[in-house]
Amino acid sequence: MAIPTPGQPVRGSRSGAPIMALFDLLGRRWGMGILWHLSQGPCSFRELQQRCETISPTILNRRLKELREALFIERCDKGYCLTPLGSDLQKLLVPLGAFSRTWAEVLPHEEASS
Repeated sequence: MAIPTPGQPVRGSRSGAPIMALFDLLGRRWGMGILWHLSQGPCSFRELQQRCETISPTILNRRLKELREALFIERCDKGYCLTPLGSDLQKLLVPLGAFSRTWAEVLPHEEASS
């Protein structure tokens, strides 16, 4: 399966708007999570699998292939690392991470039933 490509139909967009192609790729299981974990620095396949905790080797292999094809990550001597384009994308995710913490604080919390 090829990566979502701007200009081609993608999930949520018949025209393949670039933002929708990016959302399609990052919205795949563990797509964003792998980028997030690689922002901590390069790591081997096994180390990345440990960082992701519940990811299966099959999904990790598939996402690594897609993210490499999208030019967000590359192989390096320590395993996998972000490319300059991947680093730029990760920097855009940082404010989203901050917003998610704010959102979590304002959501009503369910009380544990006694």
